[in-house]
Amino acid sequence: MNTEHAIVEEKGHTLVITLNRPEKRNALSPGMLVTVYEAWRKLDKDSNLRCAVLTGAGGTFCSGADLSAMKDGNEDSQMMEKLKTIPDLHWQALLRHNRPNKPIIAAVEGFALAGGTEILQGTDVRVAGKSAVFGLTEPLRGLFPLGGSTVRLRRQIPYTLAAEMLLTGRRITADEAKRFGLIGHVVEDGEALSHAMTIAESINDNAPLSIQAIVKSLRELDESYLEVEALEKELEIGQPIFDTEDMMEGLTAFAEKRKPKFKGK
Repeated sequence: MNTEHAIVEEKGHTLVITLNRPEKRNALSPGMLVTVYEAWRKLDKDSNLRCAVLTGAGGTFCSGADLSAMKDGNEDSQMMEKLKTIPDLHWQALLRHNRPNKPIIAAVEGFALAGGTEILQGTDVRVAGKSAVFGLTEPLRGLFPLGGSTVRLRRQIPYTLAAEMLLTGRRITADEAKRFGLIGHVVEDGEALSHAMTIAESINDNAPLSIQAIVKSLRELDESYLEVEALEKELEIGQPIFDTEDMMEGLTAFAEKRKPKFKGK
């Protein structure tokens, strides 16, 4: 199990996770999944970290599962042992559930296909190079997009566009993905990561507890709630922020016309 198939780095308050299997277009491997899973848990637990950026090496984001390995029935014994302890490790790595309660920014270059588009839907802010390609290609190979796309995609983009992507397996360009609402930014090729890091710095300048509460509200209070119920839940999530030290620091810094020094307290 090659855990070097993903590289995890701390850059200030940002955790940068790079899928690192460029010779296979960053196809998912057991080592990659384990390393990414562990990175998400680190993001959750480390109070110094305020957000994450997920990207891929070699000009590709992620081309999904390693189909050659699936065909051959290769099973990684170390991965199988891991799954005995954490049966849903692979789904957590793909952000299907148990997402870290901190913002995750995707920086996409090249292919984001199948599992690449699935993990994308678990991120919060998305940047792509203009030549990036997206698609849920599982039905073309007799597979099913178990990373959550039949549930999540229709909630993130219009139903008919989600249905078309899922049922035809066709690939869409970065410009189409932006029009669909799947991504938020299209930049020049090779600039997705730097643009994502700029967004990360903007997030990191804000109060960490405020950001975590906003992330919790954004992710949990979706259209399945009636508006009146969602607004009640929003109060439960947001009201405690007004009792934090960072709130007082923000008000004091505003009065003193200086940049606040937030501590996450």
